[in-house]
Amino acid sequence: MKRATAPKTIGELNEKEAKAEHARLEDEIGGHDRLYYQQDAPKISDAAYDALRRRYEAIEKHFPALRTLSSLSQRVGAAPAAKFAKVRHTVPMLSLANAFTEDDVRDFAARVRRFLKLAENEPLAFSAEPKIDGLSMSLRYEKGELVTAATRGDGSVGEDVTANIRTLKAVPHKLKARHVPAVCDVRGEVYMTKTDFLKLNERQKESGGQIFANPRNSAAGSLRQKDPAVTASRPLGFFAYGWGEISEMSAKTQSGMIEWFDNCGFSVNPLTRLCRSVEELVAFHRSIEERRAKLDYDIDGVVYKVDRIDFQERLGFAGRDPRWAIAHKFPAEQAITRVKGILITVGRTGTLTPTAQLDPVTVGGVVVQNATLHNEDYIKGIGGNGEVLREGRDIRIGDTVIIQRAGDVIPQVVDVVADKPRGKKKYPFPKKCPCPLHTDIVRETTATGEEGARARCSGEFACPFQKIEHLKLFASRRAFDIDGLGEKQIELFFEKGWVQEPADIFTLGERNKKIKLEDEEGFGETSVRNLFAAIRNRREIVLDRFIYALGIRHVGETTALALARGYGSWKAFHDACLKAAKGDEEAIAEMDALDQIGETVIEGIKAYFGEKHNRGIVERLTKRVKILDAEKPRADSKVAGKTVVFTGTLEKITRDEAKAQAERLGAKVAGSVSKKTDYVVAGPSAGSKLAEAKKHGVKVLTEDEWFKLVG
Repeated sequence: MKRATAPKTIGELNEKEAKAEHARLEDEIGGHDRLYYQQDAPKISDAAYDALRRRYEAIEKHFPALRTLSSLSQRVGAAPAAKFAKVRHTVPMLSLANAFTEDDVRDFAARVRRFLKLAENEPLAFSAEPKIDGLSMSLRYEKGELVTAATRGDGSVGEDVTANIRTLKAVPHKLKARHVPAVCDVRGEVYMTKTDFLKLNERQKESGGQIFANPRNSAAGSLRQKDPAVTASRPLGFFAYGWGEISEMSAKTQSGMIEWFDNCGFSVNPLTRLCRSVEELVAFHRSIEERRAKLDYDIDGVVYKVDRIDFQERLGFAGRDPRWAIAHKFPAEQAITRVKGILITVGRTGTLTPTAQLDPVTVGGVVVQNATLHNEDYIKGIGGNGEVLREGRDIRIGDTVIIQRAGDVIPQVVDVVADKPRGKKKYPFPKKCPCPLHTDIVRETTATGEEGARARCSGEFACPFQKIEHLKLFASRRAFDIDGLGEKQIELFFEKGWVQEPADIFTLGERNKKIKLEDEEGFGETSVRNLFAAIRNRREIVLDRFIYALGIRHVGETTALALARGYGSWKAFHDACLKAAKGDEEAIAEMDALDQIGETVIEGIKAYFGEKHNRGIVERLTKRVKILDAEKPRADSKVAGKTVVFTGTLEKITRDEAKAQAERLGAKVAGSVSKKTDYVVAGPSAGSKLAEAKKHGVKVLTEDEWFKLVG
């Protein structure tokens, strides 16, 4: 029998032999990593695995040229980062709309069919996968090599955590598939298993370190360590499920791309399924919900994605949500507790919201002490026209109530437990604002002139509560996103008189010699320096986020994005707002013509810019910041920058799909025709808009002519 020869010592290897063994060990170690992290089925002992890693690293030490960015040894040992740099995503990492009931899922599938003009008997498949409760991540590969890793951040800009991601064994440094595109952003979720979470907290407890609340927090905290060696010591996994920028698609379906990710060396969720009907989607959701408690990682629902990628491209996005995907959340968990008190808060638009203060109770793994009561009518159990919504609800201080986390996020009081002792007296909803001005409370009226459910402070911007809420919105993640300037800091700065309006934030550094913020409790030289640096980094902002940050009533993120696209620059938008506030009919008509902009939004804009105080706030603010124009239209499109109106019945695609297509090509879609309209695309049954087009001399296209124009 032939005796096995002992492997050569590192010193005996020549360069060619070292290169060959280095490659072999990399493949072998990578294979064991996949068995351990993807299939939870290791084939060798920890000691044997460690021996392979030691030899691999010894070869690199003796032959330094073999150590590259993709080397396994690069997973640890990078120098600690002073702070995380910002990375702008080439393709935004957007959110998903939610479904909470089976009817919501049926509505989603029906909307997709209507948009694509698919008959009920035409096939429509969906890829369904558990929704991991972790930290979203974008991994950029160029020529197959990992070059950048970034957190989701605000969807447009994330944090550069490349050095830390390199320490994750579940993330390949080099894509292993046969055909690899030149550029590929792989999207997925970093998570920690429940088992590893419990072990980590035990170690943290023994060492006196931070105790994490749940696996998601532990994953996020582990990944955002300044020292990559700390991240390397934490057991983090990664599931790949999507992509951003990609120079060449490797499959024509979502399920095909998941298979390609698997071939590249990524972990993909083995529970992912292809469903060909709504009934299959609902059945899959039920089966995952039944298995939820037994899974070793946290999930909060199931994600459905239209499987065909060409369908995804046609469906596009509605605001910041893809039309081709939805998250079907699990039912909210409930608990029973007692109402200790009712607190009234005033929002930035003056709306009074009652909040129940509760005996602490755990719901869905989170300790809840406060829950929303929505409005006065909800407390009483009546609707806007006086009908009883739920007999006997009449929520009082001292009542025992059922609470739930709606969508597993916002706690709310659902009902009163009738067979428990009741509070002694009904809750008297305030008639005056709790602010120092004690201004009158007014009830909003609906579009039909009836009294609405919302109660508002009539003090408007004189009300300090509303001022504070405006400042909180301004600095929030979806607006200016200023690190270190949270709700507590804003309340302190407002109370001290240091920040009364947004522009004051950008002069804090200049005034600090007098303020001496570092002397305040909770602050120090380092935290103050970091805060001022964060403020300096936010002196430049894109137009839609700036519009949203102003806090104009009825102008949310989606509306702000539509306005930014419609006007293109701050000057154009600002001029239009000032004209509209003065009653300029042409400016109002032009604003009303924008898709998704209607009378309610215009009234909010007119009210905001019609107030001298607000105009002063905006003028002082714009002297302190630079507002970037909206994204430029595609240069290769014949309709880029053009204003298009669709009317009549389109026969080849739906009107919604036509609008989405036009926006993708850089056109501005309007809802009505004016002299500034460039094209009207008219199908059969076109009515008044066609007449308006002829009146203004606007070019009218048939559906076929539109397709010919856009190619």
